[in-house]
Amino acid sequence: MSQTLRIIRPDDFHLHLRDDAQMQSVLPFSATQFARAIVMPNLKTPVTTTTMALAYRQRILTALPDKLKKDFEPLMTLYLTDNTTPDEIKHAKNCGFIHGVKLYPAGATTHSDAGVTDIKHCYATLEAMEANSLPLLIHGEVTDPDIDLFDREKIFIDRVLEPLVRRFPKLRIVLEHITTEDAAAFVTSAPDTVAATITAHHLHYNRNAIFQNGIRPHYYCLPVLKRERHRQALIKAATSGNAKFFLGTDSAPHTQSMKETACGCAGIFTAHAAVELYTEIFEQANALDKLEAFTSINGAVFYQLPRNKTVTTLRKEPWRVPETISYASETLVPLRAGEIVHWKATSTP
Repeated sequence: MSQTLRIIRPDDFHLHLRDDAQMQSVLPFSATQFARAIVMPNLKTPVTTTTMALAYRQRILTALPDKLKKDFEPLMTLYLTDNTTPDEIKHAKNCGFIHGVKLYPAGATTHSDAGVTDIKHCYATLEAMEANSLPLLIHGEVTDPDIDLFDREKIFIDRVLEPLVRRFPKLRIVLEHITTEDAAAFVTSAPDTVAATITAHHLHYNRNAIFQNGIRPHYYCLPVLKRERHRQALIKAATSGNAKFFLGTDSAPHTQSMKETACGCAGIFTAHAAVELYTEIFEQANALDKLEAFTSINGAVFYQLPRNKTVTTLRKEPWRVPETISYASETLVPLRAGEIVHWKATSTP
């Protein structure tokens, strides 16, 4: 007998859309699955000002297919730099379309070279964010070359995040795409001002996936996949019903040629099947009753947004993921390419 679930239409609280023709290729996947999305600002020219964010928002809205224009709202963010001013924060808050400011430690991930070199440079800006109730969204890794790649998240929590939470007790913080048992424990025990997003790929895979029968570049992301005990801790957190954890895909498209090269890009594309991939995990954990809160409620509450009024229907209906997806003039390889996904989502009024 087929199984059917109905949930409030989800939001994606961490999404990469790129720009121009690449954005036009991937945007429909997210706009079909999600009502809203926190859009990352790490374009090749980072989105560092309110004016740039509003222009990017308009490009997204223009690129939406006509049938999806009323169904998707991009929630914009600014890219935090050492030189972001408190006045820019006030401008961002007052415009009404910017919902967070993203902290990339310089060099931590794709297009992060303009990121923050020392968090102390940003204290005045963080004070303005705290005063204006504008959340700080964090890529939580140190970039010290002496730190093992697999330890960067834990060290960031110890060195940067814990002191930051103490110094700015009213600042809302999202530790994005958490990957470790340490991060899940920290967020659970932290004040209610601290929350976290969890990706589908970090719930499905551990670091063995990168090395099965050779190097598997389409499983390479940052923060990198971790040990199995960390994956299990993330599943426990996501399916716990704890309102501090919510959906953020970190879907990150790269061309197939840029992934399958001597020095490939970090990022996994999941927007084609994001809600279904989360549903698989919740089913395996016997926690389908917790799915709606994780996908559709917790994030909206934290970001102080109303719940969506539309509904997503999920059916236990196997379907095969295509081997590749058109991406501007090239192709990208989606997660689970050529494999079966066991649920199918459709959105209805």
